[in-house]
Amino acid sequence: MILSDILTFLGRLHPMIVHLPLGFLILAFLFRILSHTEKFQHLNQAVSLVLLAGTIAAILACVFGYLLSLTGEYDRTLLRNHKWMGITLALVSFVFYLLSSGRWITIPDRIFTISFTGLVLLMVYTGHHGGMLTHGREYINLKILTKNKRIKPASMDQVYLYEDVVQPIFEARCGQCHGGGKNKGGLSMESINDLLTGGKSGPALVSGHSLESELYKRITLSVSDEKFMPANGKPPLKSHEIDIIKWWIDHADGLENTKLTDIKGNDTIRNKVAIVLGMAPPQENKEEVFTAQKINPNIPQIFDSSAVENLRKKDWKVRIMMHQPAMLDLTKMASNASDIKDALADLKKLSGNIIWLNLAGDKLTEKDLAFLSDLGNLERLRLEGNPVSDELCNRLKDLNNLEVVNLNETKVSPIGLDLLKKSPSLKRIYSGDPAGK
Repeated sequence: MILSDILTFLGRLHPMIVHLPLGFLILAFLFRILSHTEKFQHLNQAVSLVLLAGTIAAILACVFGYLLSLTGEYDRTLLRNHKWMGITLALVSFVFYLLSSGRWITIPDRIFTISFTGLVLLMVYTGHHGGMLTHGREYINLKILTKNKRIKPASMDQVYLYEDVVQPIFEARCGQCHGGGKNKGGLSMESINDLLTGGKSGPALVSGHSLESELYKRITLSVSDEKFMPANGKPPLKSHEIDIIKWWIDHADGLENTKLTDIKGNDTIRNKVAIVLGMAPPQENKEEVFTAQKINPNIPQIFDSSAVENLRKKDWKVRIMMHQPAMLDLTKMASNASDIKDALADLKKLSGNIIWLNLAGDKLTEKDLAFLSDLGNLERLRLEGNPVSDELCNRLKDLNNLEVVNLNETKVSPIGLDLLKKSPSLKRIYSGDPAGK
């Protein structure tokens, strides 16, 4: 594990650690308030110790918060404000600890208690900014109480494509990572202007051209692709949602304030819009339902966890697609054929669990790929960019569950592709030769 991965991991502990200073400082404040009564005067002796614990916890929260900020996934203004308020809170907490100990200076008890209230208010305001960073600016806001909810259109004639359909899809599917204060990859999806501005990968939206729009590219990638969105195992968009977004970009130029009925050819998308708005019953995607029902009974219910850990240590990316049965998605990150030899023992232990396998651009030959014959449950295979030839097709055609294979930029000829097409399980073959498409 490289240093940046360790720092990112530690930074993600900030949401947990940040609750420690909150608890300690509130407890110290309660002890201080109660100590003004005769019954609980003795609690004042603990205020100094609890304040010290709160100060240490606040400093730790600042350190871990700084590590989290290095991911660059947050609104800069909110992040700056939250950072400096957090640092101020840690410093003020330390000052109150010194005052409570009475070693440096003493002030009247009631003045100290009243001042303590200010510390609590600073803590609440700092936490409020942290909440906005995580959940968005509108998470706790007076606007929530006064905001007029958009009235759901009663008929298709009242539907505004972006405001009533597309934007709600973005909020539900993408808002957690690209809304409010959290802008993963530098991208906010709160408005059309944000989409046109884009993030680290450039504009997310190219009006009138869905195939050139990074937004559309990302949601239509294979779920095994590291650039696929939504990321981190979140449910992918449904097929009719993807179709609506594509149609909106191509036919409505990705604009707002446009009625569906004012766009030419809207009859081709009306039914899918009606499904999103609840005006029509959802239609199951037959291909998706078929795939969901057709779970290979030969896939083992468990997998060898030690083999998975060994592969990860050898720079293999292993994703658990399903636990029962145990389905794995493997990607070889390094580009060295010898890495296959080092991993053969672990791959053999997991042979029945490997459902998707990505070996793209790894300079592998037929000899290196001999182990593929053992992957009887393999469904998707990426081999683009490898110097393999027709000989490999003889092995692949015997994989009875293989449905998709990518052979772009390989030496496989039309003859090999024709041989491969005889496999009854194969649904798609990607190759540089038109005959293989």
